[in-house]
Amino acid sequence: MLTRRQAMTGTLMSMAALTTARQAFANPSLAPVPAVMAHRGASALRPEHTLAAYARAIADGADYIEPDLVPTRDGVLVARHESNIADTSDVASHPEFASRRRTMTIDGKAETGWFTTDFTLAELKTLRARERLPALRAHNTRYDGHFDILTFEEVIDFVAAEAATRGRMIGLIPEIKNSTHFHKLGHTPEETFLHVIADHDYTRYCPLEVQSFETANLRALHGRVQAINPQARLMFLMGRRTETVPDTLGTARPVTFGDFMTPDGLRGVRAYADVIGPSNDDIMPRDASGAWLAPTSLIDDAHAAGLLVHSYTFRPENHFLPAQLRNGEGDSARNVPGAIAEIRRYLDLGLDGFFTDDPAIGRMALRMQ
Repeated sequence: MLTRRQAMTGTLMSMAALTTARQAFANPSLAPVPAVMAHRGASALRPEHTLAAYARAIADGADYIEPDLVPTRDGVLVARHESNIADTSDVASHPEFASRRRTMTIDGKAETGWFTTDFTLAELKTLRARERLPALRAHNTRYDGHFDILTFEEVIDFVAAEAATRGRMIGLIPEIKNSTHFHKLGHTPEETFLHVIADHDYTRYCPLEVQSFETANLRALHGRVQAINPQARLMFLMGRRTETVPDTLGTARPVTFGDFMTPDGLRGVRAYADVIGPSNDDIMPRDASGAWLAPTSLIDDAHAAGLLVHSYTFRPENHFLPAQLRNGEGDSARNVPGAIAEIRRYLDLGLDGFFTDDPAIGRMALRMQ
């Protein structure tokens, strides 16, 4: 077992090595300054998709706040990572909703729990948010029960108020979740989304980037979002290379995300999106032990196609870091030097922006550039 001093020394040596290597292979970003995107807020420090998580992210210097959007039974878009709220709310402790627990298939995967589409907004407002990763982020559980489930409109109003208070623009980077699934249930999340952003003055001019893991809705949104907010961008989120793109599941021609990560595939994406959002592992793969392997050409190929690259997700705990940057303080320990070194390695590859659970660390990494 390494001592704290040995572990810190090893991490700092790793950072020094990366800084030295940067001089040999650093590639320019297409963005003037890479953007820091708060992944569900500052979710390493407060329960995700709560006002506290968004407020902390803004205070810590995030350029964009991310609300993941799913519909309620009555068609209101709310900020939850997924429709299944079993792990992110106290719904299990509400006996009046016990009978609504069920199994549903979303994008080809069976899930058991409670789903937003089985609740009206008024019913969801009786629930309280909980920390999604209590084993890793026990410190966040002290906020369990403090915050309710937010609508997209409430998130917009909050970000607009913070922007006015702080005198700086704060972007929104909403993700429209599971579009094909929700359409099968009779919802039209894209139409609701367009109506909401058109109805709010702030979203007609703020930095706005719309995300989806699907292509059909990005094609449908292309041009329509920009008609409301001319500077808005669309991002094609990318799952693992071997995963099937959800809106092609069960079709005659299913397509994997890997099919889009080729030079030809990326040129095709440019027809309806401005940005790709791959996982960090698709830029810097890891071996079975979690150690970094050689980087892929994905950033360079995307840039050649005229696409920005905003990757996900940088997290500060040892559990999520590559083996080369972990210290000896335990799986759930925060490792700030290691987290900074990880982000800097990707910035050296030309990354244009990144999602992080801890925007303060992302801002520190940028200041060191």
